[in-house]
Amino acid sequence: MIKSIKLKFGSAPGNAPVVLDPTPVTIFVGPNNSGKSIILNEIQDYCNLGISRPDNLILDQITFKENPRDAHKMLQSIQLPPRRQDRIDPERIFVGRPGSPLNVQKHHILSALENPNTNPELYCNAYLCLHTLNIGAQNRTLLIRDSSIRDPQGKIDDVANTLFYDDHKREVLRGIIHRAFGNYIVFDPTSLGQLKIRLSETPPKSNLEERGFHDEAVQFHQKARRLENYSDGVKAFTGILSQIIAGDPKIILIDEPEAFLAPTLSFILGKEIAFTSNSSNKQLFVSTHSASFIMGCIQTGVPVNIVRLTYQNDIPTARTLPNEKLIHLMRNPLLRSTGVLEGLFYEFVIVTEADSDRAFYEEINERLLQMTPDRGIPNCLFLNAQNKQTVHQIVKPLRELGIPTAGIVDVDILKNGGKDWSNFMNCGFIPGANHLGLGQNRSEIYQKCKATGKCMKRDGGIDILSNDDKEAARNLFKQLADYGLFVVESGELESWLQYLGVPKSGHGPSWLIEIFEKMGEDPDNTDYVSPDSDDVWAFIDNIAAWFKNPERKGIPN
Repeated sequence: MIKSIKLKFGSAPGNAPVVLDPTPVTIFVGPNNSGKSIILNEIQDYCNLGISRPDNLILDQITFKENPRDAHKMLQSIQLPPRRQDRIDPERIFVGRPGSPLNVQKHHILSALENPNTNPELYCNAYLCLHTLNIGAQNRTLLIRDSSIRDPQGKIDDVANTLFYDDHKREVLRGIIHRAFGNYIVFDPTSLGQLKIRLSETPPKSNLEERGFHDEAVQFHQKARRLENYSDGVKAFTGILSQIIAGDPKIILIDEPEAFLAPTLSFILGKEIAFTSNSSNKQLFVSTHSASFIMGCIQTGVPVNIVRLTYQNDIPTARTLPNEKLIHLMRNPLLRSTGVLEGLFYEFVIVTEADSDRAFYEEINERLLQMTPDRGIPNCLFLNAQNKQTVHQIVKPLRELGIPTAGIVDVDILKNGGKDWSNFMNCGFIPGANHLGLGQNRSEIYQKCKATGKCMKRDGGIDILSNDDKEAARNLFKQLADYGLFVVESGELESWLQYLGVPKSGHGPSWLIEIFEKMGEDPDNTDYVSPDSDDVWAFIDNIAAWFKNPERKGIPN
């Protein structure tokens, strides 16, 4: 079993490489092409070979746990009888795969099993390679299949027979499948030595009704539907849990276990995987794109490692995400309702004040991406708070997880002194020594705006100020932008694209509906609003520049 995993890089360039101490479940998350599937394959290679390949991109080294008490038992599980052509040497034994056995000194293999780190290649080649399973797109629906019935006095080497003969494991799996699908998994031995797996609407009345060959058993199984006739999602869900409960692998690697599953079933799968793995002598390594799966894992209370991988500007990073911070994302009603956990799977996140803001800026970014090369923010999730006072509640926890997250607020953030202003600066991780000066600047600029007798939000933003005061306001906003906090200098959402003639009086949703109508939906239409070099287009360009800057400020290490 694995004691620690050392990666080749850390949370930022120059930082110490990440070292993981695997819990029963270790989950890799991150944007597309960040290396989630690669790390699973590299772990599998190491478990098969006992060495790190020179061309590994992510994995540096694996350290294994010592097994002083279990070495002889482990040896019995891998020792092979000699073949007829083999020369018998009392000091040597055959171990490993039957098709390609290894002839080794007995004391050498025992030493490797007791302390794998003394000879990891022998340990992996003889033992761990036989107990490592990689579940991906090719085999996820084939993990549990119909089988011939094995002799219970002989070696049981498949999951179906293990579950057929082990009443406890079968009942554990049956309970999980019933909670997920409302049906009961049963094992049908009534077909002339074949063991068929079925799902029944009713549970068997007794073990005899399920495992017997009499008329009642036949009639019971005839009413149940074969597992092979169910969807890929049902087969994958059932197979994954079967391997964890009854399978032989000690190391199980699963690439996107949520494939074929609705979010509700992904949640259930995550919950059952974490709970079941914690009670078995197995270690799971999972890559996922599903927030529902992660929520299911974490809500069990079982220790779960979550590692976020990224690859931006040819720079890889890895960060272990603290369990307590993820639980906060899941339990806080505002964060849960906004789907903030989805940010784990995006390169960037933008948080706006309200839903109308979110929809508008997302559409602007989409047009930049589609119609102008090298502009726009790729792989970006847009979220909305309830107002400017709650933007910080989303920005800060995402940044604490290492996710580049920008906040967009209207110009009247200048009115919000005290705790509101402090929260805004804190969520951008602006150094505390700068807070006093920025706070004084905010207060002075707000007083200048107030003295004009105009509404900064409705009457033009900082354009209502004199040139010197306007420059001071821009300097303040530039300092905030350096930390990923962006203020709409022209006032508010409704101040963008004013040439389209949408009245500001139609605030929020009504303004959004009308502006979208004016912007058009067909790019081939002459009235379709395409990206330009100023206005809101330049505003999103500035945010994109912060995201794409590898030395951006405001993300804690």
